[in-house]
Amino acid sequence: MAWGLPSTASLARFCQKLNRLKPLEKSTMETSLQRCLSTLDLTLLGVGATVGSGLYVLSGTVAKEMAGPAVLVSFSIAAVASLLAALCYVEFGARVPRTGSAYLFTYVSMGELWAFLIGWNVLLEYLLGGASVARASSSYLDAIFSHRIRNFTMAHVGIWQVPFLAQFPDVLAAGIALLASTFVSCGAHVSSWLNHVLLAINMLVILFIIILGFVLAHPHNWSADEGGFAPFGFSGIMAGAATCFFAFLGFGVIAASSEEAQNPKRAVPMAIIITLSLVAVAYILVSTVLTLIVPWHSLDPDSAPADAFYQRGYSWAGFIVTAGAISAMNTVLLSDIFTLPRIVYAMATDGLFFQVFAHVHPRTQVPVVGILVFGVLMAFLALLLDLQTLVQFRSISILLTFTFVATSIIVLRFHKSPPASSLGPASPVGTEQASGAEPGQLRPALRPYLGFLGGCRPGAAVAWALGVLVSSAITLDCVLVFGGSALHLPPWGYTLTLLLSSIMFLLSLLVLGAHQQQRRQDTFQVPMVPLTPALSILLNIFLMLQLSYLTWLRLCICLLIGLVVYFGYGIWHSKENQQELPGLTATCGSLEKTAQALQRPSQALAQEPGRTEQPTSS
Repeated sequence: MAWGLPSTASLARFCQKLNRLKPLEKSTMETSLQRCLSTLDLTLLGVGATVGSGLYVLSGTVAKEMAGPAVLVSFSIAAVASLLAALCYVEFGARVPRTGSAYLFTYVSMGELWAFLIGWNVLLEYLLGGASVARASSSYLDAIFSHRIRNFTMAHVGIWQVPFLAQFPDVLAAGIALLASTFVSCGAHVSSWLNHVLLAINMLVILFIIILGFVLAHPHNWSADEGGFAPFGFSGIMAGAATCFFAFLGFGVIAASSEEAQNPKRAVPMAIIITLSLVAVAYILVSTVLTLIVPWHSLDPDSAPADAFYQRGYSWAGFIVTAGAISAMNTVLLSDIFTLPRIVYAMATDGLFFQVFAHVHPRTQVPVVGILVFGVLMAFLALLLDLQTLVQFRSISILLTFTFVATSIIVLRFHKSPPASSLGPASPVGTEQASGAEPGQLRPALRPYLGFLGGCRPGAAVAWALGVLVSSAITLDCVLVFGGSALHLPPWGYTLTLLLSSIMFLLSLLVLGAHQQQRRQDTFQVPMVPLTPALSILLNIFLMLQLSYLTWLRLCICLLIGLVVYFGYGIWHSKENQQELPGLTATCGSLEKTAQALQRPSQALAQEPGRTEQPTSS
């Protein structure tokens, strides 16, 4: 029998499956994980997850190859973009105190397919990030022994000349990743204690770098004789900012760990804001003194802070910095391995990923299967892949995740809130809902002036405006980045396209602002919505376009693999799908009973005594 084209109804049901939402009221405080993390624990976890290879490796790489002394501007721009995204994380982390971070935020606002893709992207982000940190930590450890480990490996294995792969297999990096996985599998208390010890060493070393760095500073190193403050121009600063995003991932760890927080609605927002503030100050100050100690072009990109002191003859200071770098990178590695299996746990609990990863060890109360499996994968990647490849891939993953979280804030803010009964007594409904106006509808005060929008069903105009906002942001960023080079636009075409995309971006913002929003008094909310998340989307896309086409290619390939996993497993085993099946069974059962009831009268008539069936005349 030949297969026909699918019906409109079946296509509609399929699209509904892709866009089904995880109800917000299901995200309760009940959890099988242990709630043992205080605000201080979350803050230290976030700082430890952030201040690592970004400070001890990226600062030198960006200064020497991308921005020069203007690396401090690159870190500042990356910090501003991270702040916009962090505000979105704060709102979601307070409203949805569950493990899952950006994955869960997208699931409750944009739909299942987008949530899976973001969850898959976050998995790759932490997996590759942990591998890059293990590799950087190995490089610093090897430097203590005068690179004897590297020389021994290259002498016995040889030098590889394969694209994307390292020049030699880094056995030490793989061992570091496996050791960190073992510590994390012992439970949150053990990994948190070790994180505190390593972080304390790291903070002391950072203060040491800043103080001694300013003492040894030579302002002449920023002069025109050494190339000036921004030798690579504005494009170099922005390319550096895109790469520096690798250094601002720590607050995602806090949101992902909210299910283990003692008081997530208070602890998560405070920990995220404190973490980002401390980290931004540390990055800017260290990158400043780094290019003041020695000329930027003489820095060693693999170990710039330690190398700067070695060049000035302070070998003892270089050794202290190396010890701090090893502590910092192992802290980041612990945080990555701590967070990664919890994202997998959230996806497996929802049925979108393999169920074995939802298993929680009864004694340590951690997702031990995810820790062991992804710890081995991380060690394998650290063994083989090149550090620069890992860093750029993680940067584009972070930027994509931040873009989806900002979009999710806009979607959730204009959605109708759940009924008051489902929110519970501790969740008062905001003032605008109490007045009778629903989110997604045109504001009553603007209806006389914007009557053409009032005829749309609630949420329709918002959906169109959001689509125009994202499309115009992509167009505007493409013109700014490629208008004068790859696109070869004439001056009038460049100006016209820039003007039209800017107007569409602003008009979509005005349309969104004209509609009713959710207002809640019990949790933190992002200020100036939709402006704040819209600026985050615009800046994130701009920075993504600064990365190489090979990085984009790797991202597309990994997302395609994720789609295969989703359509092969996730869509059929989703908990939301399982909850739809009982309803479908009940419907089929009721239809069967109705058919049986309709058959009974005809059977009774046929069995009446003396009744014969009359033939019909043709």
